[in-house]
Amino acid sequence: MDTNKIKEFTEAITIDPEIMSGAPVFKGTRVTIQTLFDYLEEGYTLDDFVKHFDWVKKEHALAVLELAKNSFDSARKIKEIYLK
Repeated sequence: MDTNKIKEFTEAITIDPEIMSGAPVFKGTRVTIQTLFDYLEEGYTLDDFVKHFDWVKKEHALAVLELAKNSFDSARKIKEIYLK
């Protein structure tokens, strides 16, 4: 992940034991990152999520999804290496 993507991600979330018991949240909110994934899992769109939680910036939600995608890609690459 490049430096700009890391910066986007760190600007998107906060992890603080005093906020939601330390669960990762969107910066400046009490909306957990897990809530985004729960919404998507239930069939809602990203636009639905940001409409319902209008204090969460869409670019922050996109940064979180990008991190998840990169994590998945990295895990897949590691698996490919070990399965050779």
